[in-house]
Amino acid sequence: MNKAELVDAIASESKLTKADSQRALEAFVNATTKALKKGDRVALVGFGSFSVAKRAARVGRNPQTGKAIKIAAKKVAKFKAGAELKKTVNK
Repeated sequence: MNKAELVDAIASESKLTKADSQRALEAFVNATTKALKKGDRVALVGFGSFSVAKRAARVGRNPQTGKAIKIAAKKVAKFKAGAELKKTVNK
């Protein structure tokens, strides 16, 4: 499902217009992004939670040459599915 299909699904499920649904989706994405950038966690009970994790610097290998390369430390966004979502997906 792409963004346009998600907007259509939100519109039909919530009885909102497509324009309102798109604004709501963009607001959710923006709010979640801002919270993660600050290092906060966004939890939606039953659905899951978004958080930020730190990856340590490490040494990797260039697959073409086999030469060792340094991979810098960085922060990554994580999503952990909630129990209700896991249960629904596994039915």
